[in-house]
Amino acid sequence: MEKIVIATRASDLALWQAYHIKDRLEKSYPDITVEINKIVSRGDKILDRPLALIGGKGHFTKELEDEMIAGNANLAVHSLKDVPTYIPDGLELVAITKREDQSDVFLSHKYKTVDELPKGAIVGTTSLRRRMQLLNKRPDLTVKDLRGNVNTRLRKLSEGQYDAIILAWIGLDRLDLLKDIPHTQKLPLDMMIPPMGQASLGIEILSGDEKLKEIAMSVNDTPTFICTKAERDFISKIGAGCSAPVACNATISGDNITLQAMIGYPDGTNILHESLCKTLNDCETLGSDLANKMIEDGAIEILQNAEKLAFKDEMPQRL
Repeated sequence: MEKIVIATRASDLALWQAYHIKDRLEKSYPDITVEINKIVSRGDKILDRPLALIGGKGHFTKELEDEMIAGNANLAVHSLKDVPTYIPDGLELVAITKREDQSDVFLSHKYKTVDELPKGAIVGTTSLRRRMQLLNKRPDLTVKDLRGNVNTRLRKLSEGQYDAIILAWIGLDRLDLLKDIPHTQKLPLDMMIPPMGQASLGIEILSGDEKLKEIAMSVNDTPTFICTKAERDFISKIGAGCSAPVACNATISGDNITLQAMIGYPDGTNILHESLCKTLNDCETLGSDLANKMIEDGAIEILQNAEKLAFKDEMPQRL
């Protein structure tokens, strides 16, 4: 193999991620040329409606997958949290990069922390997961949808359209944008549980090419792969769609892995929060086992009702 073409979204953060993988592959395989194929996804084009109303997170990955299937790219680099649990025939999700800081971060030009926000303060987020957890702790706040790329969201904050916004810390850090915000508060994971796959990159390739698979797997991190598999299995089993407020996060400590998950209504009520711990030698079904446990405790009814509530008025995406 003499050349690899990476398909990527054309946003600043997606390009950072694609060039990061390009650099790593070129260092490991100096005889291979790596090129970037920039794609503007439908999710990046439609900015006047919440993603869940146009089909959800798959709109950030479909065009990249189409480019691979059409033979215009060998490999795609995704934010793993954007990758649906269903992978189309002919493609494989073969590698997950080492997970970095999964935290969400509170950003404001007026207030130092979430606790300092006054009653009725307007907080912007695209995420039903964040909305659910924020309103569970601060039901007196007003949460409004926030779309656009990172720079657009930060501009809306600086213009005073929001008293605060909440974004993923990792993206802002990678683009060196945190220094421009007067007040930032990294939210602890016990306050804001992350979504499936946050702070990891997913490497998707065309099936059947063993050399390409070997090259892609050179960036894989095994502990992260194990954790994110449990998270993705949970989401797949419980059937949480793009209109469902759901958080799930797996962590490894010693020889054990613990998966915690939370679902509820977008207004922060009817919360179901459970966890399950297994040994690393016996964790193959961890995600589906926790899903079954929560289904027994009423998760499906909560998700169905949450979807009905989510489509009222404005409806942010899930993750």
